[in-house]
Amino acid sequence: MNEQKNWAGNYTYSAANWHEPESVNQLQQLVRQCDKLRVVGSRHSFNGIADSSENMVSLQKMNKIIALDQANQTVTVEGGIIYSDLSRFLQDNGFALENMASLPHISVVGACATATHGSGDQNSCLSDSVHAMEVVTADGELAQFSREDNEEQLKGAVVGLGGIGIVTKMTLDIIPAFQISQYVFEQLPLAQLEHHFDDIFSSAYSVSLFTNWQSDTINQVWLKQLHTEVNEPQSYTDLYGAKPATDHCHPIAGIEAINCTEQMGIPGPWYDRLPHFRIDFTPSSGDELQSEYIIPRQYAYKALTEINKIRKQIAPLLHVCEIRSIAKDELWMSPCYQQDSIGIHLTWKDDWESVQKVLPQIEEKLTPYHARPHWGKLFTMTKEQVQPLYEKLPDFQQLLEHYDPKGKFRNDFINTYIFSK
Repeated sequence: MNEQKNWAGNYTYSAANWHEPESVNQLQQLVRQCDKLRVVGSRHSFNGIADSSENMVSLQKMNKIIALDQANQTVTVEGGIIYSDLSRFLQDNGFALENMASLPHISVVGACATATHGSGDQNSCLSDSVHAMEVVTADGELAQFSREDNEEQLKGAVVGLGGIGIVTKMTLDIIPAFQISQYVFEQLPLAQLEHHFDDIFSSAYSVSLFTNWQSDTINQVWLKQLHTEVNEPQSYTDLYGAKPATDHCHPIAGIEAINCTEQMGIPGPWYDRLPHFRIDFTPSSGDELQSEYIIPRQYAYKALTEINKIRKQIAPLLHVCEIRSIAKDELWMSPCYQQDSIGIHLTWKDDWESVQKVLPQIEEKLTPYHARPHWGKLFTMTKEQVQPLYEKLPDFQQLLEHYDPKGKFRNDFINTYIFSK
């Protein structure tokens, strides 16, 4: 079989055997036959979290919407669906997801398994919307996880890192469809965040800050405000020194905004404003690397000033850095477990040799602020640094051992960061 890579092309999967089952029954038979396997989503992880030394499973042929429960405001989907397809369906039926990530073309199950998130003071990571899951476990049988049956166990299983089994169905909370107006402001002095961090991040439904770390200035502030005919969004002529953009912007300077979601305050549906990139723009591959560190919100400004001290090392390697807020959750392996958080996301140029030298410098600066790396991004922190950050890790280990006692779904990443002593 041809060499298989992730979306960005920076990671080559180890497995020679790739499988694309078309039904739950086929998947169950496959799991029973294999000694080792892992499932891959839309291949947007940048590290080896989804890799397998023997067998890889893609659920891209199991991507249907199973049921819309309007009364209870939930939707149930198959394990291979991506957010862009689900979003169109929900909008057509008058519903919405509470939040979305920057890119709408990612797998729902994969995003939830790694605690991927969008932004917003009141918006938790995408995994927090999971109401129930059906999983093929190591013996090929189906296990059900739901809030009704065992909410605490569901909290452990949702951000499962692919270690419990293969998710065949997922039920998500949904809300009535809504509209967003998006505004961009430029050149916010970093110093303004010392006293106005909360003011800025609470000024809209979803807020993102973008900087290239070439100066002590935030290049862009993206405000995504709720829009209704009755209550017009709040408008600004000045945002703590930042000025309204006079044209549509791309987060990365010098790139045309044609693939970005509509700005300039033009209202539109939630799915075409909460992501930064348009739903009808399908990126074939990304000439980039990504890292992200999630820190408790109270340390946000101090952490950013520490990164600012090494910006000369960071800036030459960087496309852009995005800063987002994430509300706390109760999911065991979420980086936002029981703490409101800030995500510091770095989109790097495709130069791993140089990036892997600067990551330890960033991680050293962020260590005093209990930084947790995004599970699906690039980092160099050791297991000794990562494991103590998760107080529910022993419970998660027990959960994985219960459903996968022989380690069928484990790989080098899981063995290192979850089970290695």
